[in-house]
This record gives sequence, structure tokens and C-alpha cells, in this order.
Amino acid sequence: MSTSPAVVGPPAASAATAGEERVAARVGHALEAVFESVAQTRADTAALLTRVAAEGRRPASADLAALRPGLHLRLRREALVSGVGFVAAPGLLGDVPAWLEWWQSTAEGDVRPLLLDLDPRQSAYSDYTHWDWFALPRDTGRRAVAGPYVDYLCSDEYSLTLSAPVEVAGRFAGVAAADVYLRHFEAAVLPLLRELPAPAHLVNARGRVAASADPAHLAGSLTRGPDFAAVLDRAGVRTVGARRLVPCRGVPLVLVVGEG
Repeated sequence: MSTSPAVVGPPAASAATAGEERVAARVGHALEAVFESVAQTRADTAALLTRVAAEGRRPASADLAALRPGLHLRLRREALVSGVGFVAAPGLLGDVPAWLEWWQSTAEGDVRPLLLDLDPRQSAYSDYTHWDWFALPRDTGRRAVAGPYVDYLCSDEYSLTLSAPVEVAGRFAGVAAADVYLRHFEAAVLPLLRELPAPAHLVNARGRVAASADPAHLAGSLTRGPDFAAVLDRAGVRTVGARRLVPCRGVPLVLVVGEG
């Protein structure tokens, strides 16, 4: 009597990993639309600063007004973006020590500029250079996701900031960035995390939790463990103890799945 070989499906671990990679890819896709706004701002700013340099002069804050039509368009077009702009490196501009060409949406659907005291001689001076959204692109030359944090500079909202370095002639000139309210980001990604059978959360390169469907890891807290920046440098799933770490396909977030 002959028998047919049994059909064997993929191991449970392999099926789980494939599901995790699909969720990570969908998270990455959700944020790529925001990073596209950052990329457009970066390109516009680099082109503007290059034109000014070709005129043989230092840029001034008034030059950055040319960025406003594009910034306003991005605010109205991209639902996740609540604020967007260019943040100059200190000393870049000839007329002011620091500058944010930053615009944000209002509850009524309008756009308004962010006005800050950027005079270091004043007690209300807002030094932005220590914030991760500025420091990470400056120090690494890469895109970054910072937060969530209470955005005291812009909105007093719990927010994420996505940013990328702007360089002109190989020199750091500042960052292009966009804000996303945490509540809007969670609405987009929490349904994806809840599709997974194991507890899951998202962390940035610093290990800060950006969104979580795991009550043991709340948004804004820090996840102890490996060097998440190193995880982002490698392709594929990495297993650490009982957890699996899955880079989110091109954006600087890691999906962390499992207990621990």
C-alpha cells in the first residue's frame, strides 16, 4: 500500500516572523508619507541655500520665506503632519543667531508660524540644539524619529518629530522636520500592532517607545535592551531573549515583539 507524503506547513516561528515583518512594513509605509514631506522641505531648503551661496552672500532669515508656499501645501496635504519646517544650525544666518522657519496647523484648519525667542541673551531663549530631532540628524547624517515628548516649543501636545539633515556643499546647515501628534500616530499604527498575537511596541533609535499595544511598555518610556540604532543598520529580524526585533522597512523605528 502506498502513502502520500504529509503536507507540512511552515514552522510556527516562521509564520509569526512573516506576520511581524508585514506589520513593520505597514508601519514604515504610514511614516514614509511624513518623511516625504520632510524630504521635500530638505530639497527646497538645500536648493535655496545653494542659490544664496552662488550669489556670494550668507543667507538671512528673510530668504527662508521662500519656503513658505511648500510648507503650507504640505500641512494641508498630509493628514498626519501637524507642523513642518526648516530649523537652521546656529550661525548659519547672517542676521540672527538661530531660526526656525516653522509652520503648524490650527484646529480650524489654518496655518500659522511658530514664533520663539531665539536670542541667547534673553532668559526665554529656546535652545533647540540638544533635542534629539536636531541632534540625531546632525550627529549621524541620517533621518530620525524623536519622541514622543511633550512639545513645549510648538504645541504643548504629546508628539513625534521626524527629521533629516540639510547639507549644503557637504556642510550641515540644519534640519528639515515634521511633527506628528502622538494621538494621530497611535490611531494609524495601534490597529496594526494589535493584529499580532504577542505583545508589541515600537521604539526609536534611542529605545524610546513611540507607540505600544503592550501594557508593560508605555508610550514615551524607554525600552532597555540592545543597541536599537545598530538593529536599524541591519536587515532582517533579530531575536534577543524572548523578544524579536524587526526594523520598520526604511524608517528609523523598530518593532519589538514578545515579553521582556
